[in-house]
Amino acid sequence: MCSTEEFNNTPADRHGRFAEAARFHGHICPGLALGYRAAEVALERLRSGRAEDEELVTIAETDACGVDAIQFLTGCTVGKGNLLFKDHGKHAFTFINRRTGNAVRVIGNPSFDAGSLDPDLAPIRAQVMQGEASDEEFAEYRRRTERIVEAILEIPAETLFSIQDIDAEIPKRARIFRSVPCAKCGEMTAESRVRVEDGKFVCYACSEEYTRRL
Repeated sequence: MCSTEEFNNTPADRHGRFAEAARFHGHICPGLALGYRAAEVALERLRSGRAEDEELVTIAETDACGVDAIQFLTGCTVGKGNLLFKDHGKHAFTFINRRTGNAVRVIGNPSFDAGSLDPDLAPIRAQVMQGEASDEEFAEYRRRTERIVEAILEIPAETLFSIQDIDAEIPKRARIFRSVPCAKCGEMTAESRVRVEDGKFVCYACSEEYTRRL
C-alpha cells in the first residue's frame, strides 16, 4: 500500500526533500529539479503518498537525471519493477495509481527553457564538462547552477510542464522468473531473458544475432 505519510509541499519541506534527492543522485542540477517537480505534480494529482510496493507506476521516456528524483520522491524504482523505461528521448513521464486507476502524463513544456534562466552560463558549463574550468570557474558554475535550480523549484508547474490527466493501461505487476544457466557462460539468467540455440538456453550476451535485414 502507499505510504500514509501526508505529502506536505511547503517551501521548507520541498527544499529539505530536494536536498535528500540530490544526495541520492550525487549532485544538484536543473534536470534533477525538473524530475523532482514532475514527481510533485504526480503525487498531488494522484493523491498518493510514496509507494512502498507497486501501488504507483512511473513510465519514464528518458534516462536523464530527473529520473533519480522521481525514484526518490515517488518510490517508483527499477528494482521494485514499478519504474518502466521507454527509450523515447523525451522528458515525459506517465504516473499511474494502481488503486484508483487514475493517471497523469507530465511532459516538458516546449516554451520553457532552463537555459533562459541564465543565458551566460553555457560557456562556463562547456569548460566544466570538458574538464578545462579553473577552481574559480567551477565554483561560479556551481553557484549559478544552484540559482537556476532554486528558480525551477519555485516556478509554477504549469510553466515547466504540460500536464494531462489521461486514461492509461495499467502495466502488469513485476514477475519473478526462474533462473537457468546459460549453456555458454554458465551464468544464471532469468528464463524470460534467454534465447534457444541448438536446443540450449543461451543468455543475450552470449547469443549470436541472426538477421537478413539490409
